[in-house]
Amino acid sequence: MQYWREPLDSHRIVIARGELVIFEDRCKGCGFCVEYCPRDVLALAKRFNRKGYHPPEVVRTGECVNCSLCEMICPEFAIFSYAEAPAAAPAGEASEVQP
Repeated sequence: MQYWREPLDSHRIVIARGELVIFEDRCKGCGFCVEYCPRDVLALAKRFNRKGYHPPEVVRTGECVNCSLCEMICPEFAIFSYAEAPAAAPAGEASEVQP
């Protein structure tokens, strides 16, 4: 996001990050997770799964913000995300998590 100025508390804001887990054999290649990902983290793979579909793969590692939209929209429950452990905050400062 582009601001016209830097927020005063920008050094304290920690953006949540997530990791994705994809069950490739459950995927039917509908592409909903790829289409609705707000950060374009996913893309359809060129390889096939056992069902003959192209499962999603992570193409932008570290960009997931753990919004769980892919998890909510997947009709086959083939993908989920979990929150990464936050980085240690500098001593003496409280960190805030921004969803």
